[in-house]
Amino acid sequence: MRGGWALVLTLAAVAPALAAGRPEGTPASRDAMAACARARAAPAAEQERLFTDALAAAERAVAAAADDALAHFAVFCALGGRMERQGISLAALTSLRRLRQAVDRTLALAPDYAAALAGKGSLLCETPRLLGGDCAEGEALLRRAIRLDPGWVRPRLTLAEALLARGARAEAASVARAAVAVAERDGDAADTAEAKALVARIGTP
Repeated sequence: MRGGWALVLTLAAVAPALAAGRPEGTPASRDAMAACARARAAPAAEQERLFTDALAAAERAVAAAADDALAHFAVFCALGGRMERQGISLAALTSLRRLRQAVDRTLALAPDYAAALAGKGSLLCETPRLLGGDCAEGEALLRRAIRLDPGWVRPRLTLAEALLARGARAEAASVARAAVAVAERDGDAADTAEAKALVARIGTP
């Protein structure tokens, strides 16, 4: 995978709490998502254990309510986080199918959930074609997430990175500049800095 699981995890774990189309979930699935977010914010030495705990919580939420989209997305979030910590291995490749199943089930239950669309889009762009990756489909999902939740910067950054990776520099620059504008409008210093750094890296097309 080009960039490991960092983009997938970031999209899953730091998606706005009220992202467009977000399923209400159950107390159990909301707790599992909160556990995944805490794992993402924890010191690196603690993350694998915390993601494992978050995954167990997500699995319990799925077992209790198989039609809870947020529970399946919590599996996607926690499993992706654990895979990022473990790196590329046979076990990680075996988990890839389960990761894809979790986000696909999320979208089957909540087709307009922007965070799941962005997560799957990132996953498809990060995964080699031989393992089921499809960046064209991934870009389409990222664009749909942006349309549904235009105030969320992260999918714009991910889309710009994907465009840059395939050589579409002019469009990548346009998307990155739009990310800067959204981040500045919202007063998000971290997103603004990241978006500006991406614009600088892309340079003049």
